[in-house]
Amino acid sequence: MQLHCGKYRLDLGRPLIMGVVNVTPDSFSDGGRFGSASAAAAHARQLIDEGADIIDIGGESTRPGAFEVALDDERRRVMPVLERLADLVVPVSVDTRKPEIMREAIAAGVSMVNDIEALQAPESLAVAAGSNVAICLMHKRGAPASMQARPSYADVVADVAEFLSGRVAAACAAGIAKERIVVDPGFGFGKALAHNLQLLRNLRAIAPQGIALLAGLSRKSMLGQITGREAGERVYASVAAAVIAVQNGAHIVRVHDVAATRDALAVLSAEREWPSA
Repeated sequence: MQLHCGKYRLDLGRPLIMGVVNVTPDSFSDGGRFGSASAAAAHARQLIDEGADIIDIGGESTRPGAFEVALDDERRRVMPVLERLADLVVPVSVDTRKPEIMREAIAAGVSMVNDIEALQAPESLAVAAGSNVAICLMHKRGAPASMQARPSYADVVADVAEFLSGRVAAACAAGIAKERIVVDPGFGFGKALAHNLQLLRNLRAIAPQGIALLAGLSRKSMLGQITGREAGERVYASVAAAVIAVQNGAHIVRVHDVAATRDALAVLSAEREWPSA
């Protein structure tokens, strides 16, 4: 399998690492650390040096309890960073749910759109279909401000799989090739710990055939519930979760701690005899 991201063709024969760069004051794990465009761009380059295959730039925190960021605020956060990263040698993803930001980011050269709304907002699907970028379609239930208030499912694996299958079908109907599509079960987005663990155990049942699967577990509250540690102290738990996700079928892991994840996946790759990075 390959993932087509604009001019890039990423081999999914080995697990890929997506490095997270939050250009926000209120992200749950590193809010404010990379608030300036220069700091965010420098951090992105550091993550590439550590082994990131993709860089994901986000200007809106969608942590539990967060409220939507105004369009102009998100634009002011994200676009200067993208301009500073135009020369990167790996694909850049923009983490946004706003079609206006998607359009401007694609024009600025991003290779991927990572959308927690799975391109359901008006115009988002058309913006993505009119480009050659990869798209990541995520499942969530409810809005970030209230999504963790007593989430409930009859069968979380079946529900998430059905939703993602429907969004993949909508993307394909709009003219987006399967090779450009990634799905994400949305760990922590309207899910209790038990739901998250069920999804992690059953990742292979979630992605439609031939579609790349991304898992984003890094530093999330579910790991805090398991370990009792605060977000900044969840490196080991995050690495363990990334390895388990890959073992269970994830093609891409979205992480904050790139170097540690890279080393762990290198050991797994050696044992599995996957090609090295």
